[in-house]
Amino acid sequence: MPGLHHNALVSPKTSDSGLQAHLHPLVLLTISDLIARRSLRRQEGPLVGALFGQQKGREISLEHATECRVIQRDDGASILHDDWFKDRAQQYRDVHKAPALEVVGWFTTAPVTGPESEHLIIHEQILQGYNETALLLAFHPSTVLEGASVGGKLPLTIYESVYESTSENARAAAQADADGDSKMQGDGQEGHLELKFRELPYSVETGEAEMIGVDYVAKGAGNATAVDTVVKDKGKNQASQTPVGTVESQKTGKTVDDASILSPEDDELITSLTARANAVKMLHARIQLLKTYLQNLPPSYLTSAADDQSKATPTVQHTEINHPILRSIQALLNRLPLLAPASQESFEEETLAQKSDVSLVSLLGSLSNNVKDARELGRKFAIVEQSKQHNKRGAGQWGGIGSKFGDDTFGNGQEEEGPFLGAGGMNGFGSL
Repeated sequence: MPGLHHNALVSPKTSDSGLQAHLHPLVLLTISDLIARRSLRRQEGPLVGALFGQQKGREISLEHATECRVIQRDDGASILHDDWFKDRAQQYRDVHKAPALEVVGWFTTAPVTGPESEHLIIHEQILQGYNETALLLAFHPSTVLEGASVGGKLPLTIYESVYESTSENARAAAQADADGDSKMQGDGQEGHLELKFRELPYSVETGEAEMIGVDYVAKGAGNATAVDTVVKDKGKNQASQTPVGTVESQKTGKTVDDASILSPEDDELITSLTARANAVKMLHARIQLLKTYLQNLPPSYLTSAADDQSKATPTVQHTEINHPILRSIQALLNRLPLLAPASQESFEEETLAQKSDVSLVSLLGSLSNNVKDARELGRKFAIVEQSKQHNKRGAGQWGGIGSKFGDDTFGNGQEEEGPFLGAGGMNGFGSL
């Protein structure tokens, strides 16, 4: 990058150890969560954490990460708390026994130029006490703030540590050894060895459980909402509870109810569309990059020799010619006709057939739903009609019983009143 000075702790040589680092998404989620929490809480001090994983030969997997406790020495340098770190490492070994995990490195935040002197002290402590081949994962928050890592490289760098000699005699001996001259190898002046960092290439690997977790986090990020469930009252030292599903804003005074919260189906649709939009943007950016690269090639690669002589522009800066890249671009262009259909008519017929099948399946689904709704309506109608008939039948029975009792009471009494009085009168008059 332009404007970046060379870091004395970073070796200009490329890694030749053969180490292969495999980074898991759980480590990235843990580091990003720790950085977000520290920034929101405005915590000061270095961010230091341990990396746990497996080492099989020259392959190192970074599977888990955890924050570490840091203390300061008398000279003000930050180091790890040995007792705390040993207990935490033992806890990880006890929990993750199959496969067994060990300390494979540590992580921290660092500028894009590389580690600094305060990082070297912690790295030497880990090398001496825990792992002689420990890796350093340096996360670059400045890259995230600048937005340079969007759709590109991850804002982190993995380093391995090597001891290199800084003396001129050692450099000359190394150069002579590379040239096949062994005369300077017997000087005995090897120089002073210093710890240097070399950038190590890495790849991102994930398992099924991590894929589920990352997918859940990605879906939740699309519907993330900051909700204040408890709002303190300034006049009274009490807390007013906000109803569940309601978000109340203190500044604007507006209230957002449950209707504004996305449903799981809408959330999944937005996530899918966002992923497709990001893929299209990345494809467009890559195509523009290839287009710019081809446009900046020397004229001899773009026009004929006659045009080169007539349109010579020596002042224009051209890109460096890279034949492997040009061959890859040519291979990509050769594969483009394979994506186009051989026969446009047959392709349209097949597309129409698939569209008809999809429409038919959708129509059958709608028809099945309508039949189901109709059966449900008929069932409810039968229940209502049966209830009405039952009510009518019950009202008719009670009405018949009431009229029967009324006729027996009043009608029969009037009919028998005469004989009763007559008998009584006869008895009375008879007694008289």
